[in-house]
Amino acid sequence: MIEWLLLLLLGIGVGFNLLASVGILRFPDVYTRIHASTKCTTFGTIFIVLSAIVYSIYNWRLSHDTAWITMGIHSALVVIFLVLTNPVGAHALGRAARKSGIRPYGAVIDELEGRL
Repeated sequence: MIEWLLLLLLGIGVGFNLLASVGILRFPDVYTRIHASTKCTTFGTIFIVLSAIVYSIYNWRLSHDTAWITMGIHSALVVIFLVLTNPVGAHALGRAARKSGIRPYGAVIDELEGRL
């Protein structure tokens, strides 16, 4: 039963990461590419790390070895730091692109025009 749960979590994570790679290849400008890469890879990595947490809890219940709990705690910290740093990085990339003069593709109204 646990194998099916792990396969489901890993499949969802890999699916989101594949969507991110397709988005990077298909979207027309830097802003939509940033959106695809940060949203999808954040969700994909969360599901992959969640499968590692479930696996470590399952193995800890079988062996009562504290190394599995340590792995689970470290994995949870990875998720916390990822959720905190990915949006900040995406915002910094978008701001740098905007300040360097890269305009959004197909924008009709640019409300930031003249505010640089």
